Amino acid sequence: MKQTILITGASSGFGLLTARALAEAGHTVYASMRDIAGRNKAQAAAVLAEARERNVDLRVVELDVLSDASAKAAIDTVVGEAGSLDVLIHNAGHMVFGPAEAFTAEQYAQLYDVNVLGTQRVNRAALPAMRKRGKGLLLWVSSSSTRGGTPPFLAPYFAAKAAMDSLAVSYAGELTRWGIETSIMVPGAFTKGTNHFRHAGKPADSATEAAYLEGPYAGMPDRILQGLASLEPADADAAEVAVKIVEVVGMPHGKRPFRIHVDPSQDGAEIVNGMADRVRRELFFRAGFDDLLSLS
Repeated sequence: MKQTILITGASSGFGLLTARALAEAGHTVYASMRDIAGRNKAQAAAVLAEARERNVDLRVVELDVLSDASAKAAIDTVVGEAGSLDVLIHNAGHMVFGPAEAFTAEQYAQLYDVNVLGTQRVNRAALPAMRKRGKGLLLWVSSSSTRGGTPPFLAPYFAAKAAMDSLAVSYAGELTRWGIETSIMVPGAFTKGTNHFRHAGKPADSATEAAYLEGPYAGMPDRILQGLASLEPADADAAEVAVKIVEVVGMPHGKRPFRIHVDPSQDGAEIVNGMADRVRRELFFRAGFDDLLSLS
């Protein structure tokens, strides 16, 4: 069944891969990105050209997750053009790499703003229409870092992703009675196929960063990146995440899984999440509101 889908942060990486895959699967897909008249003008044009070449319904819409007005305008555009919004995919995010101490509090706040508050802005714009319709799917692109091996030098990103994952879990129980499903996609640390590591932000406090990189932790950043890469099978493909998202979106309403892992490196997140999600379900049963675990 053809559905209307909005993906945040779809200029590259998992977002763009997913937009392409969903459009190829026959859906109407809005690949959202910020500043499509400026820094992302060429990318937006490339996406539209690709859509014409492949004869798929892949569109581009302006959406800056740091702006309430932008989020509302994007949702209004989607609903105005397509008539409804069936699936909202929270994918926008940004990674940083460096010693935790060397990032300023303002940098932590910025990461939180993109990865967590951005989802809240878009939810507040999109959920009223979904609730009124009584049907929808929120699909959150989380990270194995929230509960996996969590290597050092990625603290601000891990903290923000953990907060986003926690928000997704809380939202899930508050949306079932509105007919809105929640699925949480958990990709592993793909070091190839996305720009996450290549475009990762750096600490603002260069003096503190130098103290780590020239002191007892000299050479450690490279060891961490090389170690993560060594855990990744040679045939690992970031497009696997997009394939799995297409599969989830295509499932019957009310039958989609709560959490899905795509982690070729097997960093342990699936084991820990399995326990955490089981404890959550058990609590709901013991407290007497287990009806919130599935659609009414």
